[in-house]
Amino acid sequence: MIGQREIRARLPHRFPMLLVDRVVHLVPGERLTALKAVTCNEPWYEELGPDTPDEGFGYPRSLLVESWCQSAGVLATWDDPNPDVLTGRVMLFGGMTGVEFHRPVLPGEVLEHLVRLDRKVDDTLLFEGETRSAGETVMTVGRIVMAFRPAGALRPATV
Repeated sequence: MIGQREIRARLPHRFPMLLVDRVVHLVPGERLTALKAVTCNEPWYEELGPDTPDEGFGYPRSLLVESWCQSAGVLATWDDPNPDVLTGRVMLFGGMTGVEFHRPVLPGEVLEHLVRLDRKVDDTLLFEGETRSAGETVMTVGRIVMAFRPAGALRPATV
């Protein structure tokens, strides 16, 4: 079981945008299973009133993808952690295809992100997988591209 200390040593994200709670299975360079508990105490639910219908409590799809991508980031940086995005290498989201949402995710559910490294070409990684809740697939990921670039190359040129 891999907890917050190890996750934070690999990802630059912090509250409220650190969306990985725990890693329960890891094969470095191959695959990872991570958990994210969805609770109604998260900031994106604070504006919902007492008359909000059940479907209004659906976890934002963008955050579902972000949480899955952060899990992929833990796998990508496991052997070479660098959570300081001001130095070293910066993890960049490149794009996604074949992402399907099967049903809404509601507070009280525990998401299980299954991430598989499909291919690595230099500093670019291709991932695939899915997210489950109570054994039911809630999102399928056909492909997500992640790239690493030197932090210095991403800063504006000085004149």
